[in-house]
Amino acid sequence: MCGIAGILSLRGASYGPGLGHHLGVMNRLQAHRGPDGEGVWEHPAGVVGFGHRRLSIIDLDHGAQPMRDAGGNWIVHNGEVYNYVELREELGGDAVFQTTSDTETILAAYRRWGLDCLEHLRGMFAFALWDEAEQRLLCARDRFGIKPFYYAQVGDTLYFASEVKAILPFLPEVEPDLLALRDYMDFQLCLESKTLFKGVRELPPGHLLIASPRGELEVRRYWEVYYEQDWHHTQLYFEERLRELVEDSIRVHLRADVPVGAYLSGGTDSGIVSSIAARLQPGQEFCAFTGKFAEGEAFDESRYARSLAEMRGMRLEELTIGSQDFIDSIAKVIYHLDYPVAGPGSFPQYHVSRLASEHRKVVLGGQGGDEIFGGYARYLIAYFEKCIQGAIEGTMSSGKFIVTYESIIPNLRVLESYKPLLQTFWRDGLFGPIVERYYRLINRAPTMRDEVAWELFPSDYSTFDTFRRVFEGENVGKESYFDLMTHFDFKTLLPALLQVEDRMSMAHGLESRVPFLDHGIVEFAATMPSNVKFANGTLKRVLVDAFADELPSAIRERKDKMGFPVPLNQWMQGELGDFVRDAFATGRARGRPYFHYDAVERAVGGEGQFGRKVWGLLSLELWLQQFVDAAPSFRALLEPSGESA
Repeated sequence: MCGIAGILSLRGASYGPGLGHHLGVMNRLQAHRGPDGEGVWEHPAGVVGFGHRRLSIIDLDHGAQPMRDAGGNWIVHNGEVYNYVELREELGGDAVFQTTSDTETILAAYRRWGLDCLEHLRGMFAFALWDEAEQRLLCARDRFGIKPFYYAQVGDTLYFASEVKAILPFLPEVEPDLLALRDYMDFQLCLESKTLFKGVRELPPGHLLIASPRGELEVRRYWEVYYEQDWHHTQLYFEERLRELVEDSIRVHLRADVPVGAYLSGGTDSGIVSSIAARLQPGQEFCAFTGKFAEGEAFDESRYARSLAEMRGMRLEELTIGSQDFIDSIAKVIYHLDYPVAGPGSFPQYHVSRLASEHRKVVLGGQGGDEIFGGYARYLIAYFEKCIQGAIEGTMSSGKFIVTYESIIPNLRVLESYKPLLQTFWRDGLFGPIVERYYRLINRAPTMRDEVAWELFPSDYSTFDTFRRVFEGENVGKESYFDLMTHFDFKTLLPALLQVEDRMSMAHGLESRVPFLDHGIVEFAATMPSNVKFANGTLKRVLVDAFADELPSAIRERKDKMGFPVPLNQWMQGELGDFVRDAFATGRARGRPYFHYDAVERAVGGEGQFGRKVWGLLSLELWLQQFVDAAPSFRALLEPSGESA
């Protein structure tokens, strides 16, 4: 919905006469997030100030921010609180509203419940609220990290923003965080709130940050999902209750004062969301958006998207994306991402979001379905290995197995395009502890032994130990292999994918909403036994069965799982190869300590169809060019005449 920013002096002294100008700089760097308006607020004592860029979705005429209540509290808010209508009724006559915005509802909820107001909010949000009476700053991020929140303490000042680029002008130096960089080399994402920028942290999903001018910072969890399985209900009960929850979530996600569309990839998740959304708006033209590549059916799901569009009578806008689009836009993609994460899917999503922004200001997406219900092929790979072990050792009835060796066999067709991954995964051993095997399955470092200067990283930092702390969280039982795997991805991969979702849509002034990430759905799904979600080794079985009537047979009976694959390595056989080599050939790039550039050049054009090594290295090099090399241009914005980065 918006871009937020703020500055807090942590010692009670005034920030100084530059407060308004510096907030304006932060707004300027996030202007793409809010093309419909901007605002700045400075506290009379100069200890705190907020900046805001607005994308108008709800209460178009009166929802401007920063926003003040009658008690002198101020707020800047990014996102949507979907149950604001119900909250206003619950707050009753004690709350007098001047607008119909959800932002004012947060202020009223805080006056009533204090920090407990977070338990009442349903939606995607990141906000900062200045409590005038308590003289403290309260910052909160939604339960799943749908909306971003970054912060950095520089001396006695706290800076925060929706995007890291708005904080960069204030950092004493812009350089990589080596521990985060080590995470990135292994997983193509960062763990435990780290970012690739040294000194910049991410407020974790489901957490709040409390700061005061006395210099105290506290980060506190306010929500967690617990995997406590319900063995008392039938599969039919889970399917029926899931239908109720998902349909209700989509209904409130359609609340907007502008038309709402949807991404439609051709997969199960976006198909369910689009189908129900179109059905819930009878008599209105529902518009969906999809992208494809011309390199064959392995890179084109549009036929599945068309089958659903025809079934529901939607208008489907299609976009064909080519290698020249990559050359023309990849630098912009990395700039808007702030730092690279989660694979090359960000590139096509950038282009489909641009297409969608030409027709709608809000779109729905299917993000979250794979992590909540178990949709990744690697779950099948890991579980298949355990089934083989159990069959050999005669331990299939130990209670740890939710499918039989025999029943999983028909579903292995899903793994047809994953044979290179299987070869790599099984090359270094079999049948170890599940925590070690899943780490091995997702760890990309072994494919980059020659290209990366591993000696650069601190020897006392272990990505495995960091991985293990998340994988074996206290909130998930240790007996369910399936829950352990999906829980790790829910806590790490999902926020990375949501970063892509947010940045690629907001790059074009487009709001993306994700109805599966409603906390009622997530909490309910965590109670489902794995043999409901993963019955007979079928990925997302409960989801497909529950919504079978919402999908055409072409989608319902699919055995392949594509996930918007990009023909990057095919393109590198042609002109894209020269583009990539040129990116690594600059004098500044050659002087970096992170890569062995001769090995990188040899890798270009030499990967398999879906390999991600060159993508990961190229993204990192472009990030270094966009932000580390360009650091002086960000600092220059603080000068009175500074105009652009």
